[in-house]
Amino acid sequence: MNDACCATPKGNDDRTFDLTVLGAGSAGFSAAIRATELGARVALVGQGTIGGTCVNVGCVPSKTMIRAAEALHNGAALSRFDGLAGEARVADWSALVAQKDELVAGLRQAKYLDMLEAYPSIAYVNGGGSLAGDQVAVNGAHLTTSNILIATGASPALPDIAGLDTVPYLTSTTALELTALPRSLLVIGGGYVGCELAQLFARAGVAVTILCRSRLLPAAEPEISEALAGYFRDEGITVEDGLAYRQIEQTGYGVALHAEVEGAPKISSAERVLVTTGRTPNTQGLALEEAAIDLTAGGGIAVDQWMRTSRQRVYAAGDVTGRDMYVYMAAYGAKLAAENALLGNVAEYDPTAMPAVVFTDPQAASVGLTEAGARARGFEVDISVLPLEYVPRALAARDTRGLIKLVAERETGRLLGAHILAPEGGDSIQTAALAIKAGLTVEALGSMIFPYLTTVEGLKLAAQAFHKDVAKLSCCAG
Repeated sequence: MNDACCATPKGNDDRTFDLTVLGAGSAGFSAAIRATELGARVALVGQGTIGGTCVNVGCVPSKTMIRAAEALHNGAALSRFDGLAGEARVADWSALVAQKDELVAGLRQAKYLDMLEAYPSIAYVNGGGSLAGDQVAVNGAHLTTSNILIATGASPALPDIAGLDTVPYLTSTTALELTALPRSLLVIGGGYVGCELAQLFARAGVAVTILCRSRLLPAAEPEISEALAGYFRDEGITVEDGLAYRQIEQTGYGVALHAEVEGAPKISSAERVLVTTGRTPNTQGLALEEAAIDLTAGGGIAVDQWMRTSRQRVYAAGDVTGRDMYVYMAAYGAKLAAENALLGNVAEYDPTAMPAVVFTDPQAASVGLTEAGARARGFEVDISVLPLEYVPRALAARDTRGLIKLVAERETGRLLGAHILAPEGGDSIQTAALAIKAGLTVEALGSMIFPYLTTVEGLKLAAQAFHKDVAKLSCCAG
């Protein structure tokens, strides 16, 4: 036991802990494992299926299905190479779903259930926990704890549309459980979940219409949103943006959404409707108000740079805070929260070089500030926008869909943000994240050695494009 961090007397009381974690998903496990590495005794309180969103109903199931849909699309896209022809089709959707479920179950066992056996200092308690003074109430009992970490995640949010409670809508969770494909689908919401699932189902043969209030990927650079919408339309996906939702109703065929576009009424119909309008932090049932824990305007638990809440010795991390809703950021924040709770606030949360990936095809990946975000912070900036037609990898693959946009501080040339729309965008963005973390200038990035015929080489070319006409460079020049 590391007495410097964990001085709680144990005795023989099996309900006394150095840290009690509410939530047994990625954030909860990250915190619990780090706490045990520091010598702490941990109570991990989980309700429902262990593992949380990512492994059960989020990242893992969606990304394996998205890859399957890419395989369907690639079969039909062979014609971009002369002399090749082919097609792919869905033979048994239920078999694909069953394979997905098998993967989920295997990872849940290996990465969560088996971890409990590997860390005997973690006591797992299945039940809905809540704050009770300085203790945690669960299953009618009270756990005595020196510190508390709330990591209860988030759930699909529902928009305020009249009649929504009268139709059998799908969420990102239930959509991936369908064992039979609908003929047509309305997707309400153009964020990353909506875009990913819309393309997935469209490539499986479903007639898909995306309906959104602003534009696709509203937080992304406008060049990327516009380009992705065009690629979606090329694949046969209907994209309707700038809508004001009015009412949804069940019809003899399926559902109909009534909306307005610039004051004119518009009705969109399909067999099923999928709602993808964000996520809501899971704060219900935790007795936060009684514990005087502050919430943000968005309903998440408010935390400072140390992940501390407004109540002493209570921390929060992950989606329940309502910020940076990515599984790796949840795990990162929870690890810091555990260290800060046990060691005395030693590490600040820093999302400056946080990469984000939307797993559409092409993938939309970003890190750092957008052009608008940089200007809003007072930076004078220069930008570089490089279409993928200037990247040799894209030419060789005969797939020039996409672009790379870099944002740099004008005075110093320091890279502030990188935004990639490319088939391998997600695998390329980490190089930009490292550059931002290291404070590199675009000149330094452009002078680095990159492997030829890779998508990530586009970062080098986009950096050179601040000062050169890359169309006049030979292969590997510069």
